[in-house]
Amino acid sequence: MNTTLENATDGRTVGPEPRPAVTAELLRLEDVCVLLRTTKRSVYRLCDAGKMPFGLKLNGMRRWRRAELVAWLDAGCPPVRVAKGAAR
Repeated sequence: MNTTLENATDGRTVGPEPRPAVTAELLRLEDVCVLLRTTKRSVYRLCDAGKMPFGLKLNGMRRWRRAELVAWLDAGCPPVRVAKGAAR
C-alpha cells in the first residue's frame, strides 16, 4: 500500500519514504574471469592465496562485489591477506 497525500497549501507530498536503491552488484565466477582476463582456476588460486578478495559464499556459490573488485584493481592488486602457512 503506497499512498501519498498532497497538501493543498504548499504542494508537498506526505507519505512513506522511498526505499534507497540497492547498488551492490554481485558477480559470478565467469564475470570475474572476464573482468580479470583469466581462467576460473586462476581466480580460485588467487583467492585461496589471499592475493585477491575472497568474495561471498551464497548457498555454496561464490560471488564477488563489483565495487570491491574494481577498488582492488584500482589500488594495483595488493594482497588482501596473508595465506595460511605462508612465510612472513
